[in-house]
Amino acid sequence: MNKKNTTNYLLIGFFLLIFTLIFTTNFNIVNKSKTQILNPINTEYNWYFNPRNDGKQPEPIKEANFFKKYNSYYVGDKDKKIIYLTFDAGYENGTTESILNTLKKHNVKAHFFVVESYIRNNPELIKRMEKEGHLVCNHSKNHPSMAKITDFEKFKDEITSVEDAYKDVTGKDMPKFFRPPMGKFSEQSLKYTQDLGYSSIFWSFAYVDWYNDNQPTPEYAKEKIYSRTHPGAIVLLHPNSTTNTQILDEVITHWKEEGYKLETLDYLVKNK
Repeated sequence: MNKKNTTNYLLIGFFLLIFTLIFTTNFNIVNKSKTQILNPINTEYNWYFNPRNDGKQPEPIKEANFFKKYNSYYVGDKDKKIIYLTFDAGYENGTTESILNTLKKHNVKAHFFVVESYIRNNPELIKRMEKEGHLVCNHSKNHPSMAKITDFEKFKDEITSVEDAYKDVTGKDMPKFFRPPMGKFSEQSLKYTQDLGYSSIFWSFAYVDWYNDNQPTPEYAKEKIYSRTHPGAIVLLHPNSTTNTQILDEVITHWKEEGYKLETLDYLVKNK
């Protein structure tokens, strides 16, 4: 074989090697992409429901069918006039002390789902919540879509960081209830939450109450709440709302007059 032929064979071999590497790499990338797309456990869903004004529980999205599999709840017993009052707190707006005063007046317990910064920035409020029997619960460290966090260790950090902050302030373990930020979830995120010992808590009532500069009127807010109250309701309010702060006394009074009792999520889980 002459030198020219040897060179040609080497060049052909080199190009074949390069082609094989490129083809194999692209094939693996495409296959990996298809696996990620086709894997239903990572599909992100937005929690919502179809509200009703007839005193009955709302209809959930079909993905709620796998809630029970992962200790996830959006509503309680349809035959019991019980309400679970929850607040999602991302920051303090100077209203929570008044809300706590109202809850104390009525001797009812609520749930405050908080992010880590809320605990660090408001230790005295957290101590008061715990001391007065309210459940201070987990709402994640940074308020992300938990469905987008597929790495378990990163997912875990979003939850355990809040636990650590709570224990630093109160010296106690945080109740094992988690509110997925923005109601975004996947089947995997529910499983990860369960693996960490938590129940995922969604809601069966909420309304647009979180915009500080565009608060609903008290009349509008009360009409929304009263017309959509139902047995087993998990009510989501935001404590930064001045409207909620103003009407809470009337709302709790109304619920009691209607025969409703406010319970904690411990009761819900024990009686599932």
